[in-house]
Amino acid sequence: MRRALWILTSFGLALSSPARAEAPPIVIKFSHVAAPQAHKSRAAEHFKKLAESYTNGRVRVELYPNSQLYKDKEELEALQLGAVQMLAPSVSKFGPLGIRAFEVFDLPYIFADYQALAKITEGEIGRELLDKLKSKGLVGLGYWNNGFKILSANSPLYGPDDVLGLKMRIQASKVLEAQMWAMGGLPQVMAFSEAYHGLSSGVVDGTENTPANMYTQKMFEVQRHATMTNHGYLGYAVISNARFWQGLPSDIREQLERAIADTTPVANRLALEENTQALEEMKADGHTTFHEPTPEERAAWIAALTPVHDEMASRVGRDLIDRIYAATGRLTQ
Repeated sequence: MRRALWILTSFGLALSSPARAEAPPIVIKFSHVAAPQAHKSRAAEHFKKLAESYTNGRVRVELYPNSQLYKDKEELEALQLGAVQMLAPSVSKFGPLGIRAFEVFDLPYIFADYQALAKITEGEIGRELLDKLKSKGLVGLGYWNNGFKILSANSPLYGPDDVLGLKMRIQASKVLEAQMWAMGGLPQVMAFSEAYHGLSSGVVDGTENTPANMYTQKMFEVQRHATMTNHGYLGYAVISNARFWQGLPSDIREQLERAIADTTPVANRLALEENTQALEEMKADGHTTFHEPTPEERAAWIAALTPVHDEMASRVGRDLIDRIYAATGRLTQ
């Protein structure tokens, strides 16, 4: 009897052990500052779908858009501390962190178009820059585009002289500060989530951003004029906490890297589509008058802003700038 009971008990434990041994899913908190309807949010949702599918449910991705958890000034510290596991901050955020080479992306007119940009973000130079994040306890997983920035204010901006004396909201970047000073503007560092209030209250007069961001954050409602300068690139680096990332089972890590790689072209397509649609919507709305520079006006913008390359060379690296010139086919200055 005792032996029969032991056999039944052992059999019961054997049946129950797989369910009891099944590990709970690995939770990845993915925080970002974009609005829920923005292309970055939709890209994050696509990544979530792929990550959970590729890992057969062993990973659960929790998304926190629109600065729900942290503002853009706080999120990097939260990632380093392990409070969240993934972010997609603007590449401009890494300059204040001490990795100044990333500020090369902020140089005005360094990329002629998306084709030139892709030669960097999808090439050797882009990978080398992501590898620099290791020194800060971060892992760089890839780049997602936002788009090219335009300038806006409550007065017409036909040329760089029209920026003279205007308080212009920027991200925290010494390169962006130098860019605004080059036009005679007064750079004002302000969190992305605070930009609309700053513009609506008159704390700042204008800003630079992509059409998509200008639309989703409703900045067009409080800016009467915008000029299609397309002077600077705005993009994101998808990153993780290094300790967390390296602590993942190797097969899980490989599937997450696959999910990032498969999401990136989708993210970039969504960004391009959203910028195009956002511009159409804002033009139709009528709050903001959009100006397309003439060839002469564009030449004046370029002439005023490209000297920032030399001015910032000692900060971001002369060699890095020259390598980007060579990789994109741009003539050196």
